[in-house]
Amino acid sequence: MKSRRHNPEVEDHGIDLAPMLDFVLNLLIFFIITTSFIKEAGVTVVKPSAETVEHSESGNILIALRANGDIWMDRRQVDIRDVRPAIERLHVERPEDTVVILADRNSNAAVMAKLMDEVRSGGIKQVSLAGAPLGGE
Repeated sequence: MKSRRHNPEVEDHGIDLAPMLDFVLNLLIFFIITTSFIKEAGVTVVKPSAETVEHSESGNILIALRANGDIWMDRRQVDIRDVRPAIERLHVERPEDTVVILADRNSNAAVMAKLMDEVRSGGIKQVSLAGAPLGGE
């Protein structure tokens, strides 16, 4: 029985995948680290216009309040009673988060006040209202 021996005169012509795998792994790590984890509201609302609107990059958690009173968090509709537990859970995971409420211009002010109370009682003290610059929407 003949055994195979490596002949130095015959070269391997295979493709070495190790550098490509290292590169792909580095890209994966880069994208995971640089991705911002923003909770989106999931619906579009018509924001009221105001003269004193300021653009802010802060606001990691978006809560939308529609004109009919529906509340949306993280692309799903929630009940007002579910806002506090959701905020408490998110606040434990990332205590530096802030909340921006996207209230429709025709939404009920009483529901918006109750929503702000639920967010603050969930542990997040910085709650902002989103608005559109005067003349824009």
